[in-house]
Amino acid sequence: MSLQLEIVTPEKKIFSDTVTDVYLPGVDGEMGVLELHAALVTALQPGELRYQKDGTTHELAIGSGFAEITQEKVSILTDSAFGDDEIDEAKEEAAMKRTEEKLVKLSTNDAEEAARLQEVIATTQARLQLKRKRK
Repeated sequence: MSLQLEIVTPEKKIFSDTVTDVYLPGVDGEMGVLELHAALVTALQPGELRYQKDGTTHELAIGSGFAEITQEKVSILTDSAFGDDEIDEAKEEAAMKRTEEKLVKLSTNDAEEAARLQEVIATTQARLQLKRKRK
């Protein structure tokens, strides 16, 4: 059984090939997708995306986005997608610290900026979790 998987960010197409299965970080929890899945469009939260190709599991840390699922294809539109080898743990930790400091100093009246900073923190945490998992 095979399923076409496409992962696209604003910068480029990250992946496009057939896979056996896909596991997505949905807003209501992790979601598994196999061939012949019911049609669905769902929001994604920052987290780990896994797929299996030729018996090997591959993992990416993704940002928020959307997934469109049909019986034969999964299309992922996300603001970022990084493999373990693309993540610099020290840089991610420094970025996390700076963002958390900005959030603490933020005025309580700026809900939009607070939400944006929380999104950055969640995406950075997803990258750090993937990197630390590989240690």
